[in-house]
Amino acid sequence: MPPRPPRLPLSLLSLGLALHCPNVLAEDSVLLAPLQVSDSYANDGYQARQAAVGGFQPAPLLDTPASVSVFSQQLLEDRQVRKLSEVLQSDASVGESYAPIGYYENFNVRGFELNAASSYRINGQTIAGEQNVALENKQQVELLKGLSGLQSGVSEPGGLINYVTKRAEDVRSVTVSTNEQGERYLATDLGGWFGSEKQFGLRANLAHEDIRSYVDHADGKRDFASLAFDWQISPDATLQLDAEYQHREQRSVPGYQLLGGTQVPHGIDPSDRLAYQQWAKPVQNDSLNLGGRFEYRFNEAWTGTLSASRSKVVIDDYSAFAWGSSEGAFFASNGDYDIYDFRSPDDTRRTDEAQAMLAGRFEALGVGHELTLGTSAQRRTLDQRPYYNEWLGSGNIYSGAPAFAPSDKPIGASERRLDSRQYGLFISDRISFNEQWQTVLGAREVRLDEKTWDETGVAGRHTRQYELLPNAALIYKPQPNTTVYASYSKGLSAGGTAPWFASNAAEILAPTTSHQLELGLKHDWQGLSLSAALFQIRQAYQYARPDGAGNFTYVQQGRQKNTGLELGASGWVTSNLQVQASAAAIRARVQNSGTDAYEGHQAINVPRFRAALHAEYSLPVPGLALLGGARYSASKYASQAGNVQVGGYTVFDVGSRYRTQVGGYDTVLRLTVDNVFDKRYWRDVGDYLGDNYLFQGAPRTARLSASVSF
Repeated sequence: MPPRPPRLPLSLLSLGLALHCPNVLAEDSVLLAPLQVSDSYANDGYQARQAAVGGFQPAPLLDTPASVSVFSQQLLEDRQVRKLSEVLQSDASVGESYAPIGYYENFNVRGFELNAASSYRINGQTIAGEQNVALENKQQVELLKGLSGLQSGVSEPGGLINYVTKRAEDVRSVTVSTNEQGERYLATDLGGWFGSEKQFGLRANLAHEDIRSYVDHADGKRDFASLAFDWQISPDATLQLDAEYQHREQRSVPGYQLLGGTQVPHGIDPSDRLAYQQWAKPVQNDSLNLGGRFEYRFNEAWTGTLSASRSKVVIDDYSAFAWGSSEGAFFASNGDYDIYDFRSPDDTRRTDEAQAMLAGRFEALGVGHELTLGTSAQRRTLDQRPYYNEWLGSGNIYSGAPAFAPSDKPIGASERRLDSRQYGLFISDRISFNEQWQTVLGAREVRLDEKTWDETGVAGRHTRQYELLPNAALIYKPQPNTTVYASYSKGLSAGGTAPWFASNAAEILAPTTSHQLELGLKHDWQGLSLSAALFQIRQAYQYARPDGAGNFTYVQQGRQKNTGLELGASGWVTSNLQVQASAAAIRARVQNSGTDAYEGHQAINVPRFRAALHAEYSLPVPGLALLGGARYSASKYASQAGNVQVGGYTVFDVGSRYRTQVGGYDTVLRLTVDNVFDKRYWRDVGDYLGDNYLFQGAPRTARLSASVSF
């Protein structure tokens, strides 16, 4: 599909045709066909013009003084994605950080891990991130890279992910899909407007998936349902409601660990599952996300918004888990590992949030203002039963695991582990001095009241903290399609949880602050958006500090400083070729930690350079397009001490899309083959709760789908 040309009102176009070519009006239908194609470009393609994740409401990306990536609906459909990890492969600033198959995923952005408690949103409302959010009802996925203290209060310095749900429109479609393992997938998308004045809109999405994994004994299933309701109450008042529920169950796949603590495992078949025991149950994850938003336009300049949401996740985890060996907290030199009966049922996490906001435009003192101010309240709770890890015996990464009887140890009662309440007042003002110069000044005052309890129910930390989180940016626009900006921001992040082997096991540390400086450049050229950002982020370093004699204490000591350069391009390169491309070079260092071995080298699981590309090329055959991509990562360290690393890798993907009609219905056929050369590589070598794990990348994987619109 070609880049969108400048658009003219149809009345002017008709007048021009009549004046210059009177006889051509008889062929209106032929002449208007290209207009229909270009009009559809506004809702199709990889280039995005606006996003909500960079502020408090949708705003043009060109005018947003932050690094934002948007993954459009067409990109999601062409990649045939099911999980967020498959979406974020298209951004070089993102890496996986403990994202095992069968479990909920997490990521690092700009070298800092995201936090499931604060880094994920749906329509701008915080959700419990301990879930693999379904994508069937999502219009696009937005990624804000860097600090988001102004937008969200307590959050990690790496970034913020926002899912945007589909709204009501006249649509009726069915999608079926399968892969080489025999996956069975069915999804429906139904929507429309109704009422005497078409003032009510609905959008319903249903999906069922029989998950067939390339890993042995790691199959599962998933059921999903969502409903979006829109009500145009009056010309000035609108109401939007969203509800989605997902049940997902799948046997989780444990990660590998370093052999002897210093060697990367070699010759591993990606289909092998460590520690398999027949009695182990799939991990079950039930998630419910509810959201509502009411907007009232007082006049052409001022708008008020009220929003509220609830997100609840319940996880039941009964797994046969591989961890450590007789040699220590790592696999033995010969590949032996210990097998544990791990049980953590009824792990319940809930987030409730409400926000009121007023936004408007006005002139004062000779300059223009776009003012946003508001208040928010959030409560986050965590209820858990005391989990346990009972040792059963040993297996070997090369010869497998013998059968063991499960533990008969009883499971304790559920206890409240965390009750965190966050209140905020925020203000942001975009001041326009002239056509070239703008500044954005904002701040959020956060009041945090957080209580913790240990596994026995004994009260722990009680934090009462006030923190002002400023954000300032200077914007220069030498021409309307070019933006240069410089920004500073401060953030507040939740404290980490001490691992089980630390002397302060399960302790949740106090929140910590972070700081970011960023310089950026954005340029829109026809149908292509280009961006570059140079950043520096500093945050307190949290880790299990070795105290000697095999003892550890989980502390906040020293700092981690990440400096990097990001480049991005999305949209049409030619009339037949569109791309989503990015590259990131990051220097991540730990300083003043008190542990010399952890300093002076790149941080764990952060490559110095990463690049990603996804492209679509339209062939001369009507409706046929070739899809392809490549992902590159430099080598990265697999230990905090920097004494062992995994090699870099390049992975290539290919595919095709064919739009046609079958029986008079619009039909889209898609075939994708990821990792077409069946490359073996380690995609994730980070740490989780103080332990280091290694996860292999997926082997060659093919998927075929058909979507029919009625």
